[in-house]
Amino acid sequence: MRNVDDAVVDGFGDEWSRFDQSEVPELETQQRFEEYFGIFPWHELPPAAVGLDLGCGSGRWARLVAPRVGRLLCFDASRAAADVAKRMLAGVENAEVAVAAIDELPVPDASADFAYSLGVLHHIPDTGAALRACVRKVRPGAPFLVYLYYRFDNRPAWYQRLWQLSEVIRHTVSRSPKAIRYAVSQFFAATVYWPLSRLASVAERIGIRVESFPLAYYRNRSFYMMRTDALDRFGTRLEQRFTRAEIESMMRDAGLVDIVFSPRAPFWVAMGRRQSSRVK
Repeated sequence: MRNVDDAVVDGFGDEWSRFDQSEVPELETQQRFEEYFGIFPWHELPPAAVGLDLGCGSGRWARLVAPRVGRLLCFDASRAAADVAKRMLAGVENAEVAVAAIDELPVPDASADFAYSLGVLHHIPDTGAALRACVRKVRPGAPFLVYLYYRFDNRPAWYQRLWQLSEVIRHTVSRSPKAIRYAVSQFFAATVYWPLSRLASVAERIGIRVESFPLAYYRNRSFYMMRTDALDRFGTRLEQRFTRAEIESMMRDAGLVDIVFSPRAPFWVAMGRRQSSRVK
């Protein structure tokens, strides 16, 4: 049985077609890239390293990774998303884009020098199995970087309850037609994301700690990014969340060792290396 939710794949194809990330300010893109890849051991990669972008979406991260490596193979389960990535990576000669689900990757096991999957595996029915499928593709000792949505295990109880309320809304909106999902998400971007993030920005400037403010992560982000993430949040039918301990357990079960977590948002970004023993 394929480990994929076709409705989710279709939804992300629609998202990346609407928001190909071409309007995100370059400085903001660089800042977000560092948030994800700050713990990645670039210096350990071999010359002309071959890597995998697993769930490439619009190709926004591949565009920044490709110049650092020899060859980058980018895969997405959505044909629409892959088409966007191909367009956005036009002229990047060492980046290749293909359509493939995580459990159907046309790559030999233990062949890649590194791989990453950012914001993808929590949208797959069996996240643990998807993680194992990814890790099988990298050689022993190679680094694997992953970002999985957190279950607010480092947030206060009231924050978690607020998220639970938003889940009720997401459950309804994400099952609506695409036009309604888009319209509602953009309404939330304008009436919730923007004012709360800007409130956090003002509070920070006057010396208040804002780490626990709702949507404070977006206080220095563009409205375009808020619009994208609002559609991601409320338009996606399947969204799983994990504690740091659960993520580490899944990573170890997938055959990763030397696991480290990024100490900053977004949570949780983690990196491990494939151990020498056979991955299950």
